[in-house]
Amino acid sequence: MLKQDETVRLDPDRLEELYVQLGEAGAEDVVCRALEELAVRLSHTERCYREGREADLRKSARSLVAISEQIGMGTLARAASNVVACVDRGDPVALAATLARLLRIGERSLSEIWELQDKSI
Repeated sequence: MLKQDETVRLDPDRLEELYVQLGEAGAEDVVCRALEELAVRLSHTERCYREGREADLRKSARSLVAISEQIGMGTLARAASNVVACVDRGDPVALAATLARLLRIGERSLSEIWELQDKSI
C-alpha cells in the first residue's frame, strides 16, 4: 500500500511578524480565527467537490490560499492554488488528486500549528 505522507512547513517568521504587529493577544486571536476558518473551509471545499459544485470549490480553495498565507502555511497555500488551477483547466483527474493532497496537507498543517501553540503556552 502506498503511504502518503506530506511534509508540512510552517513559516515561523510570518507568525513572529504577526506577534510583533498585533501583540501577543491580537496575534493569538488572528491565528485561532484563521485555524477555525481553515478547518471550516477545508470541509466546505471537500463537500463542494463531492456535490460537483466546481465554482464554489474554486472560491473556497482560493480563500484557503489567502488564509493560509496570512499565518505562514505556505505548503497549504500552494496545495490550494493547485486545486484552483485544476478547476480552471477542467482536469477532473488532476483535481481529484490535488484535492486529496490539499486535504492531507490541511489536516497535517492544522495539527502542526496547534502543537506549536501548545508549546508556546
